[in-house]
Amino acid sequence: MSASLTDLPALAQSIKEWGRELGFAHVGIAGVDLAEHENHLERWLAAGYHGEMEYMGAHGSKRSHPDELVPGTLRVVSLRMDYLPGDTQMAQLLAQPEKAYISRYALGRDYHKLVRKRVQHLAERIQKEIGPFGFRAFVDSAPVLEKAIAEQAGLGWIGKNTLLLNRKAGSYFFLSELFVDLPLPVDEAQATEHCGRCSACLDICPTKAFVGPYVLDARKCISYLTIELKSAIPVELRSMIGNRVFGCDDCQIVCPWNRFAKQTAENDFKPRHGLDNAGLAELFLWDEEKFLASTEGSPLRRAGYERWLRNLAVGLGNAPSTIPVLEALEARREYPSELVREHVEWALAQHAHRAG
Repeated sequence: MSASLTDLPALAQSIKEWGRELGFAHVGIAGVDLAEHENHLERWLAAGYHGEMEYMGAHGSKRSHPDELVPGTLRVVSLRMDYLPGDTQMAQLLAQPEKAYISRYALGRDYHKLVRKRVQHLAERIQKEIGPFGFRAFVDSAPVLEKAIAEQAGLGWIGKNTLLLNRKAGSYFFLSELFVDLPLPVDEAQATEHCGRCSACLDICPTKAFVGPYVLDARKCISYLTIELKSAIPVELRSMIGNRVFGCDDCQIVCPWNRFAKQTAENDFKPRHGLDNAGLAELFLWDEEKFLASTEGSPLRRAGYERWLRNLAVGLGNAPSTIPVLEALEARREYPSELVREHVEWALAQHAHRAG
């Protein structure tokens, strides 16, 4: 056994320091018992709140048993990286209905590759210190209960809006995990939650997607509707979506703990292609080539061009009846995709109704 493995507390401390050197704001270590969270997940799936996200229930118990997902896992290193690129005028942009609102995490480069590479570097640094060991890195990419693990590792508590909240950093951060077969000392789990009587996130939700505190019906969540949902957006929810065309941050914007959110040090998370202040009509007229060029290496690719147009059509239907808005919709009236045409017709009908 190497000298480092005989002093596991010192190794754990080193792992946290190396993680911070790699740009992670907080590193904690959790065990693999997630039984309490497993029950919550099972109830959520049974209620059908996951909608079309079949992958949420597709892996049996592996999601809540890290040692089943990666046999031999003894501990999970949980890491968070801040992504907020300074003051991106979120509330101001939402108040301008002709502008396109894109969730703040999606304005820069896709976080998956950047964060995964850093987690991989951390594993290599550990290997350099102790020799070969079993590990696997995850960034929002497998059946992992990342928020439950982060809570167990002391990184924060799961708030009423179902996001992980941290008293010193709010919630604008990415989570990632390194599964290891090392018997490291675990950190104290976050035993208390600090939402108190506050219900700002539940009250602000434009589509009333929260069934109650800590329970989200994803089928009504704007992030789900604009990113995960592959079919038409339910007609009854369209007018509530406003100008949100990819994701939604409302339940984070109003969270009092986000007064303490830290600005990211990562240039890759800074807004690209002016997407933090773009008009709906302008984006709607992008052809597919322009869309692909402007979203290279971006989370926006997740929706794909057709659903991007679907989302923008809804935003344009909710926008003021200006000449650029109406002309943009008319220009796509005969678009080959039935999905896009249907949303364009709905948008034009909204304007006709308001004018009538």
